[in-house]
Amino acid sequence: MGRGATLARLLEHPAIWRGRSAAPGQTLPSGFAGLDEQLPGRGWPRTGLIEVLAARFGSGELTLLLPALAALTRAATARWCVWVAPPLTPFAPALAAGGVALDRMAVVRGARPLWAFEQALGSGACDAALAWLHPARPREIRRLQLAAERGRTLGVLFRPQAAARQASPAVLRLGLEALPAGVRVTVLKARGVTGGVIELGWPDGWPLRRNRAWR
Repeated sequence: MGRGATLARLLEHPAIWRGRSAAPGQTLPSGFAGLDEQLPGRGWPRTGLIEVLAARFGSGELTLLLPALAALTRAATARWCVWVAPPLTPFAPALAAGGVALDRMAVVRGARPLWAFEQALGSGACDAALAWLHPARPREIRRLQLAAERGRTLGVLFRPQAAARQASPAVLRLGLEALPAGVRVTVLKARGVTGGVIELGWPDGWPLRRNRAWR
């Protein structure tokens, strides 16, 4: 095996990240000023994979992403927003009330969710791809991160809180804990930023405030 092939295999290892991955990139405001202050570039990465680790399903993970999904799906050049293997059916009226353009959304179910998520991330046809996968190995997550870079896509991988014990090549990793009227966000990993804890409250009348994201 030549040195070039050996180097290529080495760079695929989940413990390795390349310098170009750390270069400043475009960001998307989260819609929550307190959270943006803790995120690199003051917002969600426009390209790359982030992990959201929740103690339990329905901890406010979709409410946290709602402003970004609304902005992406309503942009003049909007691509698709794909949901892969969601645990329940998204509740369209609540998402529409939050500003999400439903005609830019697609839900994918099937026996190969990891494959479907990787294809969506790398296709170049999606602004965002969300997936609920368990388990997912570090090498698989590395492939997802590379696919998100290739497709210029924001990938969001929802996983159980116990996954925090594993190393991850994702560009951003957050822990979530539900509060009575909001969420506690712990920044577990963010390149160039010291981790912190932020408590966010949901505004009155917020469409997903009571976890109405699912039907």
